[in-house]
Amino acid sequence: MASADFFTEHLRHGTMLAGLYAPVGVDEQEAHEQDEVYIVAEGSGEFVRGEERFPCGAGDVLHVGAGVPHRFVDFENLKVWVVFYGPKGGEQAGGAGQR
Repeated sequence: MASADFFTEHLRHGTMLAGLYAPVGVDEQEAHEQDEVYIVAEGSGEFVRGEERFPCGAGDVLHVGAGVPHRFVDFENLKVWVVFYGPKGGEQAGGAGQR
C-alpha cells in the first residue's frame, strides 16, 4: 500500500487479511505477494491491472493475482475493502484473475 495512513486493518485470520483502503491523491501501491480481492465501497475511478485499464465504482469486485502490478488512477472519494489471502506467490502463479 502507498502508506499505512490509508489502510486500516479490520480482520486477520490465517493467511487472510482484510481492511479498508482509501488512497488520497496518488495510489502508489506495488504488486503484493498474495492474491487479493477489492470490493469498491464508495467513489469511482479507473483500475489498472497489468496491461488492463477499466472503470470501477461502488459495488464492483476486482481480483488481482499475486505479483501482478496494479493501482487505482483518476479516482475520486475512493474507499475499497481489500482482502489478501492464500500463500505467497498466489494460488495460481501468474494469473491476473478476472474483473
